[in-house]
Amino acid sequence: MAKRQKRHAPRKPQIRFRVNDQIRIPEIRLVGDNMKEISEVVGENIESGIYSTRRVQDWARKVGLDLVEISPKAKPPVCQIIDYKKFLYMRKKKEKEIKSKAVKTVVKEIRFGPNISEHDFDFKLKHASNFLQEGAKVKAYVHFRGRTIVFRDRGELVLLRFIKELEEFGAPEALPKMEGRRMIVVIAPKKSAIKKKAKDKKERDKDRERRKSEKAEAKLENKKIVNEQKVEQEQSSETPEE
Repeated sequence: MAKRQKRHAPRKPQIRFRVNDQIRIPEIRLVGDNMKEISEVVGENIESGIYSTRRVQDWARKVGLDLVEISPKAKPPVCQIIDYKKFLYMRKKKEKEIKSKAVKTVVKEIRFGPNISEHDFDFKLKHASNFLQEGAKVKAYVHFRGRTIVFRDRGELVLLRFIKELEEFGAPEALPKMEGRRMIVVIAPKKSAIKKKAKDKKERDKDRERRKSEKAEAKLENKKIVNEQKVEQEQSSETPEE
């Protein structure tokens, strides 16, 4: 005999914001920047404050808008008379703006060997300082291959020196630690270093614009001199010989 399949009742869509008749609490706090327009249509002087829910619902119907509960946990709940579709659109737009402005943490990796040369160390140090000034974190690690695992002390010294050299630009989140065959340290950027980089860039851009402007002025001046010389030559050629 075949087993009966259980029927799952369809889930009711969650109501993110209660609207109009869905708001059943006796009183609400009305807010909004369109009180003047609503007052003119309704024929009453309406200001932000606490009102009977039914009364505000009636006002919303008269102006052809919706009563939207924007803060249900407040006492009493906060509502606004607005077009619901417009309200959702503006809220979605605001959330998108906040999300786009959120700082995304970038982590750049720098790899060392326990026996790294001085030249390679300086090269990686320069890259790391640039990463930190750009606002990225630096994950530096010493990888121990095969028998080089016996040089853990040497690897730790490399990372400690690396931290010391970068103290102007960043600070370690914790001391170097072993993870498998790697000794790792994460260095977070300092705000002062990021600001300095931005300030230096602004000054470089300003200086570049100044040089560009000076070059354009010099070019214009040279062109003016050439034109004047040309006019003088033409005038001298037109002057009849005595």
